[in-house]
Amino acid sequence: MKLTRRMMMGLALATGLALPAAAQDARADLSKASVIESIKESGVIKIGLSLFNPWSMRDKKGDLIGFELDVGRKLAADMGVEVEFIPTAWDGIIPALVAGKFDVIISGMSITPERNLTVNFSDPYAYSGLTILANTAMTKGMALEDYNKPEITFAARRGATPATVIAQLFPEANLLLFDEDGAATQEVLNGNAHATMMAEPSPSDEARKNPETVSVPFDQTFLATGEGFAYRKGDPDATNYFNNWIAINWKNGWLKERNDYWFKGRDWADQVDQ
Repeated sequence: MKLTRRMMMGLALATGLALPAAAQDARADLSKASVIESIKESGVIKIGLSLFNPWSMRDKKGDLIGFELDVGRKLAADMGVEVEFIPTAWDGIIPALVAGKFDVIISGMSITPERNLTVNFSDPYAYSGLTILANTAMTKGMALEDYNKPEITFAARRGATPATVIAQLFPEANLLLFDEDGAATQEVLNGNAHATMMAEPSPSDEARKNPETVSVPFDQTFLATGEGFAYRKGDPDATNYFNNWIAINWKNGWLKERNDYWFKGRDWADQVDQ
């Protein structure tokens, strides 16, 4: 059938009207799938975290305190919702997020390509690096390359970035894995491991608390990276909101002020058991 000019104009007009409608439907579907919309509807943001000082820890009354708790509470307040923190073992925290146990991970998680295959990350809301904490007596006189020997034992938290970095930098050494940073540190304090690796300021804090036993032997930072919010893939709405929130709170100084309080000082130390 030969199309007249009037028919062609009508078809073009109909097509032009259909495209915006389809785009609106697509945007509506994306909005429904967004964790931000889910949080707004439920009135609660569920945040997964793993306990390690001073990112997140329990005070003497058993309440959760730390940098992550400040970040999560302000994020919830700015969204106009309540907040629920869900402590989770580190090696299971990403699977728990993917399974929908919580909405977002805010737990000092370093942004890595490997993790990015499973989750999306926001822009960094904090920056840190790793240093070695060593048993002073057991490592006296050792150079960095001496740590890469079969007779050397490292301890680290299972599934965390330091465990990966230790395995990469010191493949000949033994590596003991634990569910918490505290257990790995205790192995070094007890003389059952030569060293561990953690994000600052934890190693320097431990050295100050136990100067007769442990030390930070090298003025060297490993894998200085940024930490981001982690959330389920395929959610551009969450990326937009989280990145904007982080940018605003870097610009107004709030994130820096909270980071300095928890990581550069010890005013909070009397709130927790030493």
